[in-house]
Amino acid sequence: MNIELAKTFIAIVSTGSFIRASERLNVAQTTVSARIHNLEHLLGRDLFVRNKGGASLTPAGQQFLRHAPMFIQLWQRTLHQVAVPPGRRAVLTVGSEVSLAQPLLLNWVQWIRESLTDIALRVRVDVPQDLIKQVASGEVDLAIMYAPQHLPGLKIDLLKEEELVFVTTDPETRFPDGPDYIYMDWGPEFTLQHEMNFPDITPDIHMDLGPLALNYILSVGGAGYFRLSSIQPYVADGRLHLVPEMPMFSYPVYAVQSAIIADRSVSDTALAGLHAIAGDKLEPSSGSF
Repeated sequence: MNIELAKTFIAIVSTGSFIRASERLNVAQTTVSARIHNLEHLLGRDLFVRNKGGASLTPAGQQFLRHAPMFIQLWQRTLHQVAVPPGRRAVLTVGSEVSLAQPLLLNWVQWIRESLTDIALRVRVDVPQDLIKQVASGEVDLAIMYAPQHLPGLKIDLLKEEELVFVTTDPETRFPDGPDYIYMDWGPEFTLQHEMNFPDITPDIHMDLGPLALNYILSVGGAGYFRLSSIQPYVADGRLHLVPEMPMFSYPVYAVQSAIIADRSVSDTALAGLHAIAGDKLEPSSGSF
């Protein structure tokens, strides 16, 4: 669909008439009418009812109004993504969820800049449910995630097996129970394993963001399950204590890529670099959780 058709539709809706829409778009009224005629022909439905007061939406027009702004936004984002800067042969968009932004994403971005010097890079950090959709749609080429949802159009590779371990600020705490226990939601697999190992525990506090949960117990005290790589500095300086008799849970890190990448030579090289970085070590830099 010509994006101008959707923009013209939005202009008519926002101004209330074909005439005012033509003034806003700085085109002739006949051009506005022709665009809407083409749009209605494409959709097979009348979108407007013209009257002396302007133009009102038909039921089909009301339905199209729900999708037109998203279509325009997607097109604008697409234009931004495909715009290859001068001197670059391609654009690569990578991302991660928040908990993996440092150090893994940071180290990966540095590796890409050093190893793929003729590539323009776009970097995103987002929540898992939005990030996975961006990869599936092709908006993001490669992303680093925990427990990615399996959607059509995805290719998922295991990068590294992390471990979730039980730590506490009070060395006398030996069990995940009581008001000081923070239940960090690490996903469905963790929930299942947690319930199997601790069927009688009903935590007072649930959280779903690792940095928030870890900062909380570091600030006010408490206990919880966290990634081993994230708590090692705090164990080393005595602020947290491992409870080795508690069960540990696997928490794998995955690389997720779109199946609709046009040029795989760039993404394959970037993915190989990511595997090398993840296989070396996955230890946090300052501020990582």
